[in-house]
Amino acid sequence: MNTRHQQDEAPPEPLWDRAPDCVAYRRSRRNITELLLAARPGAAGVPVPACPGWTVLDLLGHLVEVCRTVAADVPGNLWEVPHAESGTGLAGLLEEWSRLDGPVERVLSDTPQLRHTMMMMDAFTHELDLRGALRAPVVADQPSYPSALDLVVRGFANSVRSHGLPALRIRTAGAEWQAGDGEPAAVLQGHRHDLLRSLTGRRTVGQVSGLAWSTAPEAWLPAFTWGPFRPPERPVEAAVAAR
Repeated sequence: MNTRHQQDEAPPEPLWDRAPDCVAYRRSRRNITELLLAARPGAAGVPVPACPGWTVLDLLGHLVEVCRTVAADVPGNLWEVPHAESGTGLAGLLEEWSRLDGPVERVLSDTPQLRHTMMMMDAFTHELDLRGALRAPVVADQPSYPSALDLVVRGFANSVRSHGLPALRIRTAGAEWQAGDGEPAAVLQGHRHDLLRSLTGRRTVGQVSGLAWSTAPEAWLPAFTWGPFRPPERPVEAAVAAR
């Protein structure tokens, strides 16, 4: 995968500044904590449309279980960690998540960068899922977008190759990637939020098709099912332009 960054020309968005993964991860942990502390009573049982079958409590349990896994330096794919069973409720899980911050930082200082980025991307993805479930706005200055998009485009690029598809150039204000090998046969352009949500299985095939494509998108649509991600059958959220 080739990545090229340039100055962001979109006035509503901050510059394309890359923060360390640990800093971006802490931002999501803080944002999620603030959202849940301010949530109405009964928020634990609220369904999360972007995670079928999960409630808000399940989502937080998953994040804490990922954190436990990293803190204990357990090997494996972080995207496959299930949600944690817990009788402590939201408050207890939030307290445990906060306590794990120190041990996680010590482990991350000695582990490969990919693990840092996977943990950050997972937390940010679920922060956005939670915002949708609680009808909270998306934060414009979240520093996770650059590294999160780098990671998911890398996975998507492998899917493009495995489907035998020609390369696709992906663009947003401030950054550009190539997914696949050889000369790109098409360009996909969109708001960074819409691209991230499309590449992480949060947008339907119809919504993905509705992004700015330089040619008919049908050939590339199967590649949007990759790793743990699959486009939903029905919309779980609107495009950023419709917010």
